[in-house]
Amino acid sequence: QSTWGVLNSLAFKSLSLNMGRDFMIGCVGKPSAGKSTFFNAVTEGNAKVGNYPFTTIEPNTGVSYYMVDCPCARYDKQEQCAPRYGKCRKGVRYVPVKLLDVAGLIPGASEGLGLGNKFLDDLRQADVLLHILDVSGNTNEKGEVTTGYDPSADHDWLQQELHNWIFNNLWTKWSSITRRHMAVRASALDTLAAQFSGYGTTRAVVGRALDRLNIKEPSHMEEWDIDMVHRVVDSFLEERFKLILVLNKADMGGDTDKNAAKLCRKYDPDRIVLASALAECFLKKMKQQGFIEYNEGSDHYETAATGGVRENGAPLKEMDEKTLGRLEKIQDMVLFRHNSTGVHQAIKKAVEIHGLIPVYPVKNVHNFTCDASGHVFRDCLLVEPGSTVRDVARLLSPDLDKNFSYAEGVDGRRMGEADIVTPANNVFKIATAADEESQ
Repeated sequence: QSTWGVLNSLAFKSLSLNMGRDFMIGCVGKPSAGKSTFFNAVTEGNAKVGNYPFTTIEPNTGVSYYMVDCPCARYDKQEQCAPRYGKCRKGVRYVPVKLLDVAGLIPGASEGLGLGNKFLDDLRQADVLLHILDVSGNTNEKGEVTTGYDPSADHDWLQQELHNWIFNNLWTKWSSITRRHMAVRASALDTLAAQFSGYGTTRAVVGRALDRLNIKEPSHMEEWDIDMVHRVVDSFLEERFKLILVLNKADMGGDTDKNAAKLCRKYDPDRIVLASALAECFLKKMKQQGFIEYNEGSDHYETAATGGVRENGAPLKEMDEKTLGRLEKIQDMVLFRHNSTGVHQAIKKAVEIHGLIPVYPVKNVHNFTCDASGHVFRDCLLVEPGSTVRDVARLLSPDLDKNFSYAEGVDGRRMGEADIVTPANNVFKIATAADEESQ
């Protein structure tokens, strides 16, 4: 069976196949920080929103979109671009990614307080964590309404809860772990990969965590003290659960700017996004009702007064003074100051900090078509950094992997199965033995 017979028969029915893997972004934080509002802002979901602890008990799952430059713009093919999943708007590709909104976390979760145990168990599904913080300071560490709260410590205790969760599970059985380690003469990687496997990790992730500490063999794990085990857990957490800080409610005034500045001094500013999830929800609502034309992640919107029209060409509705006033406030306090509502920038950071690479398999590397429809760049997969051309074939189909012959890039050069996929060579054709016979 030829390459595209395989792909078309699959029809990309599952999101995980379209993505190349089940990459999951987890939304975490204390109750009432705005996690569910953020979830609703970046998905079509309807997570419960409330100003009380534990609004979210069962984790909400949904689909958001990673926005990235589509190759259709590079090759002047915007008019022919029609993604099978997601969408492409003026050369910007919206690639589906999974999102998880879990129960609110409070200090003591690792000891079972609140919904802590459930929260931590749900996190096993996530690859990257978005820590949604209430930067306004209007909710305390338990998510209760207050004023003047300093949110700069919230990230510390989130990291501490994650650390305690893993460390306590490991240290309580450390003696038996090291006895078995010595008995079977295992490497530190073998032993710890087995212990950390329950956290949704891989052997490669554990290996990187040990490399960060320059742990070599023989490791003499039986001689490690409690401080060394703490260091190992910290290193593992940094590799396994990369965190992006989303400073939500950035348009609330009061101490918001002061709190945001303090957080930016305390933590890596490249992992911080200022956001207003509520503003994004309102803009989405106004667009759905036909009052404005607005693109996700944009720094502006159009109204009837500015000559704007809807995406389908229909005229925009006139609005009353109250609605117009609220929109103008969002324009001044959010879009003008921060260049967007920040929510989609947070999704983008989450995908890119993990290093995922968009790949566009095509049938024809000259006109970029993918099927008989004549549309271009129909499919986009997100693959792990370091993935090879053969890995992409394997993700697409077992048959394609089995019958793999070669790949061909847009420059006409053949790519070997061990060639690493990068943003510079992410458009290619995969050929099978059947394709060669038909030539």
